[in-house]
Amino acid sequence: MIRNLFKILRLATRDYLYEWQMSLCFVLGLAAVLGPLLVLFGLKFGIVGAMMDQLIEDPGNHEIRPVGSGHYDRAWLESVREQPEVAFLVPRTRSIAATIELASEHSSRIVSVELIASASGDPLLASDTPLPEGLTRVVISRRTADKLAVKPGDVLDGSLARRYRGQQERVHLDLTVAAVAPEQAFSRDGAFVSVQLLEALEDFRDGRAVPELDWRGTQADAERSYPGFRLYARSIHDVAGLRDAFADVGVDVHTRVAEIELVQRMDRNLTVIYWVIAGIGLVGVSLSLGASLWANVDRKRKQLSVLRLVGYRTRDIVWFPIVQALFTAILGWALALSIYFATARVINVMMAAQVEAGQQVCLLLEVHYAIALALTCGAAVIAAGLAGMRSARIEPSEGLREL
Repeated sequence: MIRNLFKILRLATRDYLYEWQMSLCFVLGLAAVLGPLLVLFGLKFGIVGAMMDQLIEDPGNHEIRPVGSGHYDRAWLESVREQPEVAFLVPRTRSIAATIELASEHSSRIVSVELIASASGDPLLASDTPLPEGLTRVVISRRTADKLAVKPGDVLDGSLARRYRGQQERVHLDLTVAAVAPEQAFSRDGAFVSVQLLEALEDFRDGRAVPELDWRGTQADAERSYPGFRLYARSIHDVAGLRDAFADVGVDVHTRVAEIELVQRMDRNLTVIYWVIAGIGLVGVSLSLGASLWANVDRKRKQLSVLRLVGYRTRDIVWFPIVQALFTAILGWALALSIYFATARVINVMMAAQVEAGQQVCLLLEVHYAIALALTCGAAVIAAGLAGMRSARIEPSEGLREL
């Protein structure tokens, strides 16, 4: 049985090479359908995939911001932080109190900056960025660093003023630059600081004492509440659920759910369109290849019947069109890849100026090549099944009548 199978494989291969013109036509026909499908899927995967990557990587799409001011105590914020969908949460003080004037000995400018509450795991800061800790360490924005001509390790003079008991007061605070945040983290004049420092600045402006900095004032309240918070979801897929959860407890929040759902809907719709087109193409190729193999079997009825006559069984003969179909599938797939690589290179070069550095408009992964090969071979085997059924009906007597 094994020996007969090897003989059939050898005969099918020799016949495929002997009739190379017809074999080439089959290969070209398959590549003409598969090549454009690969380019189409490459565009879909490249463009929509890049948009999805931007959605996933952009921290702004994970952010959930409360609308207006509220009253959130530490216990409530801690309960929210413990939710599995929440990646990062810190309380935020009043915006009017979250500012400070910074000066540096390297610059004559005085810059008024916004203060952003931060802590470990802040999505806007790289994981290896030193943290803004305690009352003296801050991470400033790139724009602020340029204006003040400072770098990590330099000391800034922070100052803020208040009117307390009818008198104008101004205090100064030495702040060490722990790091400079990338420009995309915060494009305005700003500084990432600890919640402890924000609380101290708010207490000072409200006339409350800050013993750690020797700032006098009235006794601070034991139970502090916050007007807002900075919250980031673990995934863009968690944003809608968290938004609904906040709505259930009466907290109005702002998210980018609409933009996220738009890209996700585009991805789904383009996927459906692609697979409809791919399905039509594969069915057409299968039927065309099947009809061609069927006609090829009819044309070689005499030769196949002789094989039956000399002892080859039906299941051996069925392998004849299947082997040739697999040859066509593999060669057609290889030629289609060549078409894809050439077309993708042209598209990516043409669109290089419209996309970010390193991004490709037309892109496929190695797994996509393997899937294309598997689907092509599967369609070819199904098509060969039609011809195999035809070859199975050939009787040995047909070869005797031709002798």
